[in-house]
Amino acid sequence: MPRKKFDLSLLPPSPDLTFERSLWDAGIGVVAGIDEAGRGALAGPVAAGVVVLPNRPNLVELMDGVRDSKQMTAKTRQHWAQKIEQLSAACQVGFADPDEVDDLGILPATRLAAMRAIARLPNIPEHLLIDYISIPGSGISETSLIKGDRRCLSIAAASILAKVRRDEYMLQVDEKYPNYGFASHKGYGTAKHLAAIEKFGPCPLHRMSFAPMRPDNQPPLF
Repeated sequence: MPRKKFDLSLLPPSPDLTFERSLWDAGIGVVAGIDEAGRGALAGPVAAGVVVLPNRPNLVELMDGVRDSKQMTAKTRQHWAQKIEQLSAACQVGFADPDEVDDLGILPATRLAAMRAIARLPNIPEHLLIDYISIPGSGISETSLIKGDRRCLSIAAASILAKVRRDEYMLQVDEKYPNYGFASHKGYGTAKHLAAIEKFGPCPLHRMSFAPMRPDNQPPLF
């Protein structure tokens, strides 16, 4: 299925609470934003962050600077990950490991990571705001937003948490598998990473259903 088009001129200058406030005004109090990190990597887990923001009038000002994690430096993401944990009503990160990515496919594994993050929250959300994908197995009403991490503050916050926690994990495993440079590229398909795979072969963190590990060179499962 082709990716849906989105008019970039409709993006706000920064993520805001338009979607959250619409739900809050409708009496839906516990709204969770969800986003993933690591979906396109060749190695390591896929992570999903979930953030429940409080309904408070000055929250946008307090979280000014929160953006889609891809638009931020590592240092800025680290700063905001700590602030998000302080300012949110609840937040968690879930993971699905490389074997689960291979067994299920990357999209179901991403959904699994999101479900694990949701299950760790103190209260089950009443509504989910999700960046692009859907999570039909959650049993929770949801809204899937194209460019959600650029439009929705809770999704942007979730993208930061997922990215920071996954990066921390890849820094740790770099010590166990030092030949691959996970600390620098976090498992993505950089030239350095591809050269290491060519020289040393894959390690247990690699997704064997992804090229270049997959011998038939077919696209990964979705």
